[in-house]
Amino acid sequence: MADRNGVPRRKPLPASAQSLPEGWATDLTVRFRRTLSTKRMNELSRRPSSQRRSSSRPSTDYFVDSRQPPPLPPRHGYDASTTLPQMPARDAPTVPSTPQWLSPPLAPPPAYSSLKNLPTVPTPPTDSKSLRFRSMLLSLSNTPCRWENPGLLDEAMSAVPLQRLYDEAQEEADLFMAEAASMGSNMKPAWGYQDCVIRALMKWFKRDFFEWVNNPRCTVCRTPTVACGMAAPLPDEQARGANRVELYQCANQHCLSYERFPRYNDAFVLLQTRRGRVGEWANCFSMLCRALGSRVRWVWNAEDHVWTEVYSVHRKRWVHVDVCEEQWDVPLLYTQGWNKKLSYCIAFSADGCCDVTRRYVRNPSEHAIQRARCPEGVLLHIVREIKDMRRRDMDKKERFRLNAEDMREDAELRKNIIEALAYNISRILPGGDGGTGARPDPDAIKAAESRAGATERVRSDGARNQHTGPRDPR
Repeated sequence: MADRNGVPRRKPLPASAQSLPEGWATDLTVRFRRTLSTKRMNELSRRPSSQRRSSSRPSTDYFVDSRQPPPLPPRHGYDASTTLPQMPARDAPTVPSTPQWLSPPLAPPPAYSSLKNLPTVPTPPTDSKSLRFRSMLLSLSNTPCRWENPGLLDEAMSAVPLQRLYDEAQEEADLFMAEAASMGSNMKPAWGYQDCVIRALMKWFKRDFFEWVNNPRCTVCRTPTVACGMAAPLPDEQARGANRVELYQCANQHCLSYERFPRYNDAFVLLQTRRGRVGEWANCFSMLCRALGSRVRWVWNAEDHVWTEVYSVHRKRWVHVDVCEEQWDVPLLYTQGWNKKLSYCIAFSADGCCDVTRRYVRNPSEHAIQRARCPEGVLLHIVREIKDMRRRDMDKKERFRLNAEDMREDAELRKNIIEALAYNISRILPGGDGGTGARPDPDAIKAAESRAGATERVRSDGARNQHTGPRDPR
């Protein structure tokens, strides 16, 4: 039975006294869906043809049976009975639309190398170049671990004039405290007592203890020598840790004797030889800093230079120390003072490893060299691998403390880059005039002053052989 519009009427509800048939609900659902479909078709037939094309996209406001999943569009080819979506256009000519699954494939996403500001993901090394770099860093990471022998450190203390260093440190610490007190009751001294102890050790080590050697003098006639190449280490030299020996010949034509210069890597052997170049200076000095109770890092630079970092408990940060140049907390000495470009600066300690290049290179466009030894993700993986290896057997509280320290250092390195960027931007702003109207970088000023002071320093005699420029690290 149907009404005047041809829409079937609802099936009468059975009396409450009678039981409902089993398929009554299903039959009612089918009739309801059929009614909605008929109504929708009637409305569509009354619309103009132009509106009919624009509304040909299937509607989703009808009842869907939850027991059956909705149909999916075909992936390969299409069904002719399927209504194709149309692209609405105001002024464009009407063209037959193409189904989405038949449209040409889109261009692939850009490579990750072309995207900026993406976090670096640690990636294990796979190629031979990265594996060689990993092996080298693992070997370098063993250097500070050789200084953790308490017996040898106690023996090294016998070579240090402790009372002299402590007296000088106390005098300097009192000066810092008096300076802070004169500026206000809430002012903190610039450096603590332990920092002053390391500063006194640095001055004594350079001026009175260790000797810089380029070409050793002839032991027979004390005449300068000329390099002749390399020689194989003797059994005694090899037993003391010399992997290579430099050979020199006396320049005196009446002597012409040869001099051997073994390159020792053992800091405790260097306490007896007391001579060398950058590698020996940084190795022995860092070990003595450890013997005096400070936490130390041995910083390796890919451009043939090494130096030391000492942790300042007073400042709660790592401090740059270059004993060869007698420089304290001048991280821009190499880029601003020497106009040297750096690529990798990796710090190794008994607690782990850290990439500290951002501390020494503030302007990558001017003072950085391309880092091509391995991808950045691989370097991050190697650094974390060394760090996990050194902290594997530590107490949980100690690991948490070191992790918090790493987070503070990372924030400090990011701050250095941001401040350097802000300084460079201020130079090109109106009124900056190339830096005349902008606030100068304090680290850059300190590096320039340190460099100027080094050039004005009086050269010492041949035994000390004072050097004021970038040293030959070989």
